[in-house]
Amino acid sequence: MTWVFALQAVLMLVDEFVCHYRREVPKWERVGHPVDTLTVFLPLAVTIFFAPNANTEIVFIALSVFSCVCITKDEWIHARHCSGFEHWLHAMLFVLHPVLFFVAYRIWHDADANAFGAILLKGQTVAVFIFFFYQVWFWNLRGVYGRSK
Repeated sequence: MTWVFALQAVLMLVDEFVCHYRREVPKWERVGHPVDTLTVFLPLAVTIFFAPNANTEIVFIALSVFSCVCITKDEWIHARHCSGFEHWLHAMLFVLHPVLFFVAYRIWHDADANAFGAILLKGQTVAVFIFFFYQVWFWNLRGVYGRSK
């Protein structure tokens, strides 16, 4: 089931480096997309830094549900800015989003029995964290320092 991590990463990279580079990215999106990425990172970070127990499971589930809702916040605005392909890509990511958290949850609970999955989960978490900083820098900070497109 770890293929979900690779599929999510590929779809996100296509969205970022194909779709977003083809069009103007308004300020609401330059701010909103790093927020979305942060909401993906937080539940994944729970699986890395905390052992599963009743309390950490509640935190993980709450953060996962919040992320699944948060990522949909811009879709009515995207209707005016995105191509059909980008809408389809977003739909695929929306479907995959809760699946990714389910897989992360399962790996978290089976980390002792699934060492490879645990390594992939850690790698995915680090990759999401790096992607968050890239989005903040590329879409929001680099222009501040005179290096905008």
